[in-house]
Amino acid sequence: MSKTPVKKSTKKPAAKPVVAAAAPKVKVATMWLSGCSGCHMSFLDLDERLVDLSKLVEILFSPIVDTKVKDMPYVDVGIVEGCVNNTDQEHELKMLRERCKLLIALGDCAVTGNVPALRNQFTLKDCLIRAYEQAESNKICCIPNDPVVPKLYPKARPLAEVVKVDVSIPGCPPDADTIWFALTELLAGRMPQLNEKNMRYD
Repeated sequence: MSKTPVKKSTKKPAAKPVVAAAAPKVKVATMWLSGCSGCHMSFLDLDERLVDLSKLVEILFSPIVDTKVKDMPYVDVGIVEGCVNNTDQEHELKMLRERCKLLIALGDCAVTGNVPALRNQFTLKDCLIRAYEQAESNKICCIPNDPVVPKLYPKARPLAEVVKVDVSIPGCPPDADTIWFALTELLAGRMPQLNEKNMRYD
């Protein structure tokens, strides 16, 4: 019995669909220094927009996730709340500045010094005496002098007096809409231009 020859197909195999590679997420670190953590709370007030943001950015370092300074990674964007009050804070800020491409000062404490800088009108000695010896709530009247305690500077300083700041987002705290506007503008490759609409706090 003769076999019927099998005809070879002349059709070219279908091309595999080209799947576009997903754009890499922007790596972010956040930090708070001398401040009340209110700016980080405003960041969390983005609520469901955090889900959209998580598709574009990856937070690798933040007090929100309890990471340690010694493990600080290199990132694209650093976001800092609070001003510089002591030696440890200056060290941490300078480390982040070295390890990020763009640094954002978030909130009035970071931008101007704000409430922590109110102590700048007094001497450091007077501030320590008031806080540790004269405060009505103190049970033990003793100014800390342990080498483990970071050394307090004579003056509280905004970030720009210590490192180069690329973007400032003022407010006490800036509201979630302002933070969202600034971050999405930066992600779109534009420098955020804050105006009367997104600078109102009433």
